[in-house]
Amino acid sequence: MKIAVVIPSFKVSKHILSVIKSIGPEVSRIYVVDDCCPEFTGRHVIDLCHDERVSVIWHPVNLGVGGAVLTGYQAAIDDRCEVIVKVDGDGQMDPNLINLFVEPLLSGEADYAKGNRFYNLANIGLMPPLRVMGNAVLSFMTKLSSGYWSIFDPTNGFTAIHAKVAQRLPFEKISKRYFFETDMLFRLNLLRAAVVDIPMDAKYGDEVSNLKITRVIPEFLGKHVKNFYKRIFYNYFLRDFSLASIELFFGVTFLSFGLIYGMYHWYQSNVTLVNSPTGTVMLAALTTLLGTQLLLGFLAYDIQSVPSKCIHRSL
Repeated sequence: MKIAVVIPSFKVSKHILSVIKSIGPEVSRIYVVDDCCPEFTGRHVIDLCHDERVSVIWHPVNLGVGGAVLTGYQAAIDDRCEVIVKVDGDGQMDPNLINLFVEPLLSGEADYAKGNRFYNLANIGLMPPLRVMGNAVLSFMTKLSSGYWSIFDPTNGFTAIHAKVAQRLPFEKISKRYFFETDMLFRLNLLRAAVVDIPMDAKYGDEVSNLKITRVIPEFLGKHVKNFYKRIFYNYFLRDFSLASIELFFGVTFLSFGLIYGMYHWYQSNVTLVNSPTGTVMLAALTTLLGTQLLLGFLAYDIQSVPSKCIHRSL
């Protein structure tokens, strides 16, 4: 297996040399993508790093972490690498874990592996409370929009992907900035790629994260809603039509009718001070309950239909 590592670089000149030095001999190629870094990280690597595996790629304008990673992906694909690992250059990710991320891809267990910093509960206390809460909210939104219900820590950037799967991704459509890792999961679900979480511990030092959870949650919410509707339409109405599709359609219809009908008559009763007839109350209650039950049935089907069979061997 020819393994490549992609390191998007923006304001990481202080840590990137130690990150490269920690990458083991199992890696054949290392792509440092200087994303128009004001610290000239690419030049810093060229001047001080003598690892023959390293190639520096320059962006004339800043494209964001996603844009830098996709540039590295394309370079690795062009060099016929088979597995591509993405590691940040700020030193928070331990390159010694690369083998753990690559192994599920080599064994045919998965097409994409990503880190999960929340697996070991003892280490959660090392994280800032706001980050823990923010990641919990983002993880739930990601489960809904991507369809991968068993994954957590969606903003974790320590990932590995099989090159055959990366070749099938629509690079031009994937979000190029902080929504990149989450949007990748949505795109992978459309390909029906198998994804696994890899337990890991984050290393926190003097590095400063550019991702502000409180700032991105409103932005991410809109993108999650968009991806959720796309995924539901593609998987349950465009590509396939199953019992779950019927449950979803009638569940939304009955629940909407029950809530609107019931609220309207409740408002009328409060204005006229006349109690609604028993039949009216029962109709609102039954349609609301029926719609809720149908949506729960759809949700159970959606959770059970998470892609579990790797696709890269058949591509």
